[in-house]
Amino acid sequence: MTETEAVVKSIQRPTLLVNESICRKNIERMSALAQRSRVIFRPHFKTHQSASIGKWFRDSGVSAITVSSMTMARYFAGHHWKDITVAFPVNLREINEINALAEKIHLNLLADHPAVVKTLAGQLKHETGIFIEVDTGYHRTGVNWENTDLIDALLETIGKSGILRFQGFLSHTGNTYSASSAKEIKKLHRTATDRMNFLKERYLSSFPDLILSLGDTPSFSMMDTVCDIDEMRPGNFVFYDLMQQQLGACSCKDIAIAVACPVVASYPERNELVVYGGAIHFSKEHLMQGKQKIYGLAVRFTENKWVPLEPAAPLTALSQEHGILHMDNRQIAAFQPGDLMYILPVHSCLTANLMGKYLTTTGKELDHMNRSHEPLHS
Repeated sequence: MTETEAVVKSIQRPTLLVNESICRKNIERMSALAQRSRVIFRPHFKTHQSASIGKWFRDSGVSAITVSSMTMARYFAGHHWKDITVAFPVNLREINEINALAEKIHLNLLADHPAVVKTLAGQLKHETGIFIEVDTGYHRTGVNWENTDLIDALLETIGKSGILRFQGFLSHTGNTYSASSAKEIKKLHRTATDRMNFLKERYLSSFPDLILSLGDTPSFSMMDTVCDIDEMRPGNFVFYDLMQQQLGACSCKDIAIAVACPVVASYPERNELVVYGGAIHFSKEHLMQGKQKIYGLAVRFTENKWVPLEPAAPLTALSQEHGILHMDNRQIAAFQPGDLMYILPVHSCLTANLMGKYLTTTGKELDHMNRSHEPLHS
């Protein structure tokens, strides 16, 4: 029995497969970009949320990371990561947890509201890094980049605190995910860096060590060299997905994960194959293919890569556990109930979070923060 056959035989229910070789190549490629650009590489771990996959980053020289919650920060601190930025607005109800973690590691927080900075200044017990989050056009969170009056007020409170260390300005160009072309992605990135550098020029004389930290996978995936920022924080690139492929950030060969779904029914008269793999596994994140919503794309599982079916077999409908693939009748005839179908996700971050466990294509089980103590095949 080959290694691949052994992995296939072990799968009983929807299982998230990760190709370690592809994953490591993605990490090495982004790490090399940071090294030749001479910028800090602080990858976002919210995509994989796995201590095991975190070790692959260590193998590429990564020592500082980004997370999206205190729970995630605590998990990775428990796996010996000592330099962590929580890239999410501070939740003041977690002040005790913040204090407990700040005692053990170099912890950076985000703030854009005077009340948050004031409360941190009054209740923190250990020196903690603080970034001012800046809105450069995404309009999710952050101080508007032009609102220097508010930034001045925040910096004054930070300076007087005696316990907050101002790290610099941080932003996320999430608007690149809705761009329609590589040219638009590059333009959005350029706009963001210009606005960040406006702030750097204004405040550098008072804070000579401040850095500009920027994060999004589409922009950095399209670069040969990173300019005009000091720190890069992409995250999705570790796995990539169909959304990134559609944006032009990667190709199919760069996508490192697929969901293995048992076939449960077929309806040739409707050109449909039904799999055990629904919204609770993939999420309802979708792409548009003409007027059709697409939730995933069927591929063949080979030793080293995923190969899309021809003609394409998209996942066109989801309910809780059901997934419906639109397929050519000749393709449907090749599958029987109990066979496995392999499906690339639209958004790997959400799929990985929902699945909560990994099985490598060579048969190794990998942990996930959400279910780190549960066996994969229970």
